[in-house]
Amino acid sequence: MDTLDPHQRPPGAIRDVYKRFQKLKPADVDSDTSIVDLERNGSAGDAQVKVIGELHSSRLNGIFRAFAGDDALEDLVDKPVPVYEHAAMAGLQITPSLLPPSIQTTLLSRLLHRDLSNPAHLTNIHTHYTLSYPPSSQSLFSHPPSHPTPLATPLDPTVHKPLPISQLLTKKLRWTTLGGQYDWTSKRYPSAPPPAFPPDIGALLEAIWPSTRPEAAIVNLYSPGDTLSIHRDVSESSARGLVSISLGCDAVFVIGNAGAGEEGIMALRLRSGSAVYMSGESRFAWHGVPQIVAGTCPAYLREWPAGNVGWGAC
Repeated sequence: MDTLDPHQRPPGAIRDVYKRFQKLKPADVDSDTSIVDLERNGSAGDAQVKVIGELHSSRLNGIFRAFAGDDALEDLVDKPVPVYEHAAMAGLQITPSLLPPSIQTTLLSRLLHRDLSNPAHLTNIHTHYTLSYPPSSQSLFSHPPSHPTPLATPLDPTVHKPLPISQLLTKKLRWTTLGGQYDWTSKRYPSAPPPAFPPDIGALLEAIWPSTRPEAAIVNLYSPGDTLSIHRDVSESSARGLVSISLGCDAVFVIGNAGAGEEGIMALRLRSGSAVYMSGESRFAWHGVPQIVAGTCPAYLREWPAGNVGWGAC
């Protein structure tokens, strides 16, 4: 791990695969047979995919109830959830349809209504702005607004304009960090003690993946047309597995190891509620998201958090 350079450029083979899926029209994603879509097909018809385990429904229901409380009374798991692995990437555990809808909406609410309003959790906005936060008892989304307008004051007014909250939340906000605050520019974690990781979200993740200790997370906020460039997670001081959970619109996720030809690079279609766990050979693999598939947000999230008011669709 110490010999892996976070600034290294990704290999040409995975860059080529990434660009191909980046250029793919959303209408063609369904018909592209090279994309592994386990939620639609399971392992049927793909000899490269195998079931390596199951998460029992009783265990998952207990985990979800501990996390969500009364919000978890509906839409819980009624059968074992299979965990898959692909022959091209040992250690990459893929769990489609892991989080039921009620758990997805609870997780979203806590991340964006509670944790985003905590000034200890930095965002991409902090690079160029000073943010004014509402009282700790209220959210950035509170109505009527409890915060000043504009919410974001530029560090250098000659370069950036002040941002009102609507523009900040719908156009400018791209990510927020939880726990350890990763520095995207230097590609390292600061030496100072990190803010506390949200204990309820940490307990949820650790209960599902007991070998991982949640200490840092990046919550990426995508819209169709957005991408996550190819990278490796090599700045951590631990080789424990990494968890990635998808919420909202479908994503095409590309992953491959250094030195692998195209046969060693795979593309996954990750739908809302799906999770991947990067361990073993896949822990330090190159990966990225070349496409967010427009028009695929599930009905129960299309108007979240506004209910039937009509905003927030993917």
